[in-house]
Amino acid sequence: MRLAHLILAHNNPQQLHRLVSRLVCADTDVFIHLDKKADTSVFADINKLPGVQFIAGRVDAGWGNFSIMQATLNGLQEILGMGNTYSHINLLSGADYPLKDPETIKQFLFANADKTFIRYKHIYNDWPETRSRFDLYSFGDYKFPLRFRLQKLVSRILGNRKLPRGLEPYGFSQWFTMTPEAAQYSLDYLRNNKALRRFFRMTWGVDELVFQTILLNSPLKEKIVNDHLRFLKFPSRAFSPDVLTIADKDLMVNSGKFYARKFDPAVDSEILDYLDSLIKV
Repeated sequence: MRLAHLILAHNNPQQLHRLVSRLVCADTDVFIHLDKKADTSVFADINKLPGVQFIAGRVDAGWGNFSIMQATLNGLQEILGMGNTYSHINLLSGADYPLKDPETIKQFLFANADKTFIRYKHIYNDWPETRSRFDLYSFGDYKFPLRFRLQKLVSRILGNRKLPRGLEPYGFSQWFTMTPEAAQYSLDYLRNNKALRRFFRMTWGVDELVFQTILLNSPLKEKIVNDHLRFLKFPSRAFSPDVLTIADKDLMVNSGKFYARKFDPAVDSEILDYLDSLIKV
């Protein structure tokens, strides 16, 4: 059995190299989706690390749009097509960093090989401030002039949208540690339900909705753990988490989580040095 990491990256090759170096261990593979806008040449050294592979199906990913979801789907498809037996596929960004050593993380996941770890809330009952994502149209991935004005007009004329197939809407965090079973089910469900795929293609913030909605309406629901194993710190009413610094070290270390995000060495590199000092590889 092996563990696969899937990293979505678009910049900061030195930071990405440092992250990948901390993830690599026995029975572990690292796959990187590099945004199509990025210059591959500046990431060449990462490809030389053991067990590292770049995803071939690169996407020009736009924040909050279906294109970033497509990058994840392409990565999952390529990983599942490798033919390896993975306990989990762990989705990370290039701005993440581990809080525990890779062997500890791997052994926990191997012992819970039937569980998918992902944060979720029922949209209407527990996260109602985001229901507009399901109700309104979003044309963010369609590169034509005045698309944002048009999406408002279409939403006004056509009224609230309805999720296909009577699905209950769920969502919360983009990040997950997912079993291959759950990943394959999600890919197949989107492939076989074109109306749902069209719905999500016109949904803003869709990367925080797709897997939760599919899996929490599926026979795999009982295998979903409502915990994404990550530490994040959000300022009040913000879409993006705070950049973590050395001032957050105790919160992170005492959280019991396996990963944290997000980090920026240009803001604070001391925190990464501190985490390295705690983790013996």
